[in-house]
Amino acid sequence: MFQIFPIKGGLDTVEGFFCDGVHAGLRDTEQPDVAFIRSDTLCDIEALFTTNRFQAAPIKHYQRYPDGFQSNFVLINAKNANAMTGKRGIDDIDTILSQLPEAANAHNPVMSSTGVIGYPLPVEKIVSAFKKFDFGAKNSERAAEAIMTTDSFKKELAFEVVLEEGESFRIAAICKGAGMINPAMATMLCFIVTDADIPKARMKPLLKKSVEQSFNRISVDGDTSTNDTVMLLANRQSGVWDEEAFSEALDMLTHRLALMILRDGEGANKVVAFEVKNAKNEEEAKRAAKALSNSLLVKTALFGEDPNWGRIASTIGASEITCDEAKLVIKYDDLIVYSSEFPVLDEAREKAAAEIMKQPQFTISCDIGEGDATYTAYGCDLSYDYVKINADYRT
Repeated sequence: MFQIFPIKGGLDTVEGFFCDGVHAGLRDTEQPDVAFIRSDTLCDIEALFTTNRFQAAPIKHYQRYPDGFQSNFVLINAKNANAMTGKRGIDDIDTILSQLPEAANAHNPVMSSTGVIGYPLPVEKIVSAFKKFDFGAKNSERAAEAIMTTDSFKKELAFEVVLEEGESFRIAAICKGAGMINPAMATMLCFIVTDADIPKARMKPLLKKSVEQSFNRISVDGDTSTNDTVMLLANRQSGVWDEEAFSEALDMLTHRLALMILRDGEGANKVVAFEVKNAKNEEEAKRAAKALSNSLLVKTALFGEDPNWGRIASTIGASEITCDEAKLVIKYDDLIVYSSEFPVLDEAREKAAAEIMKQPQFTISCDIGEGDATYTAYGCDLSYDYVKINADYRT
């Protein structure tokens, strides 16, 4: 048995980890724009990256390290993605990291970036942050603020996991993400740290499972970035480990952060769970649920709070799964809005459906009636104007 408790703060709550964010002139405002995360001992590190074929320079730089390498230092900048910058982008990272001072005590440092695509890094500005950093600081809030781009609020979480014997470990994260969110991972950066004594061999499988159940199930606007990264660092300083407890805490952490991203989606007002039930198989359930979470027609209908179920049914049919309108049942929360028995919304049910759609969070459930497979994806509403005019290149 174990218990998971939320604790105030973020990365700074975990034993042996330090972090801070400073303003180095990348932003026009005084908001922090460069951050670091470091451990006073070496960490095992695992990361998952974007499926976009044009991976940004920080990802390519990370992948130059040998399998199984250890690190104790992550440098992060906002306002510039260092993507589509060729060999220069990687060389700039080498230049920056080579100038880390002794106080950073950096071993195999890695870098991550977020911002505008296609521009070289402002190397001198980023390096200037090193004189401002307090490498002994524990300021997760400033680090979380530094990695924000179009985010309207900082995203950080921390949990303490207490095992039956009274021993405990902690896990925490900071995250950014608001626009260009698509379930391939969500367009985002996420940095997870733990003092759990997790075996290296279990880090990647547990991280992949957790990301698949969280960040890979959300969609804001259907775009996939060049910089998507979820990184897990473990310094093992607690000396405590329980796989079931760690897995549940990690899943809870990533799921809550994923929902924070959806709530912060550009132009979004509501978070919707798209539950596809009783599909022929898991692949078809997943395909239909993700089609619903990605559909711009569905997103604009949600924004308009239009209870008409037509766009839901049409999207399911267009996903090319095995389905039959005679078997299909669509519900908004517990209210049936379509079935073969109730194919037309009467006045009372239409009014009730409209009230459900005004809520900031609800579920659209689609029973396919062809099998027993279930999959849930998460999406949000978007205004027609946002869909029409959003054409910039941020990550």
